[in-house]
Amino acid sequence: MVRMLLPRLALLAALTLATGAAAATLDGLAVDVTNTSEPVLCAEKDNVSINFASPEVRTFRIEAAHPVYVGHMRQDSWEPDWTACEDISAETSNHPHPTMSNLYESPELRVTGLSYTHFWRPSDVTVRIGDRAEKNIHMMQILKRRQGREDEVLVLYPADGYWRIKPLPPAHLGWSAYGSSFLVGPVTMEQRPIVDLKEVAFDPASMTFTLAFTAGGKATVAVKDLTEERLNLEVAFDRAIAGKPFAALRSMYVTEFNADVARIAAREENARAWREEPIMGFGKARATDVWMGRLIPSRHNTSAPDMMFNRFRAAPASAN
Repeated sequence: MVRMLLPRLALLAALTLATGAAAATLDGLAVDVTNTSEPVLCAEKDNVSINFASPEVRTFRIEAAHPVYVGHMRQDSWEPDWTACEDISAETSNHPHPTMSNLYESPELRVTGLSYTHFWRPSDVTVRIGDRAEKNIHMMQILKRRQGREDEVLVLYPADGYWRIKPLPPAHLGWSAYGSSFLVGPVTMEQRPIVDLKEVAFDPASMTFTLAFTAGGKATVAVKDLTEERLNLEVAFDRAIAGKPFAALRSMYVTEFNADVARIAAREENARAWREEPIMGFGKARATDVWMGRLIPSRHNTSAPDMMFNRFRAAPASAN
């Protein structure tokens, strides 16, 4: 499949930033972007870490959009790849099925909560939807209902603060995979990067999450522009986060053809052109827009979306 698509993709070179070119802010704050990724051979380990830091940022946007090659896809690939995974395997990762409960339902939306008997990090995060409050929710799922079907578009792991998002699936595929995950809030290290949450509240009417951080402070994360092309999240902090990253992207890269993210492009402060590099060779930048994705199909989560972080501002948009 990769060989068949390469000639077509060469003709699409101008669309390298298809997810981001139209979405470039051309203004806003420049933030410090640093790469702390490490090489691995195992495709089931998150070895890619791109961190975003600024003592000023109060609002920004995260966008997930289908990869540039999605229109040429005829099949998808999302099965785990345990090749060269010395310390983990299908057997060690095969935990009992979680308990699932419906936290909210409407004609347009369903929200589920999953509780695992084993999770890598204990947590007592309170999850609220309306008057309902739950503990021991390790994963929240947001499913969009339309045309007699449900499409999962977002998951949040309250215990460690990880998110995954994706647009509605393309009509010709009928389904699409998650890929990269990300963190929103004060990022700290606890075996891996995490955001320590105290409470998560979700308002289905506005599709908005309110996060309370254990270290203090709050954020809102609002779902916007959910289409078959992209899903946008608008993030707003009640105060800027200084001294540590306010967000991070986590992903996987083994090779160009076995990766959830393989390339990065940054529009650096006052630059007249985008800087584009393989993601493992990227060091750091001060940038107003950062795109991370793939230009050729991967054997791992082939349909997973590209990600864009931008619109960094020091105050809520309504105050500008």
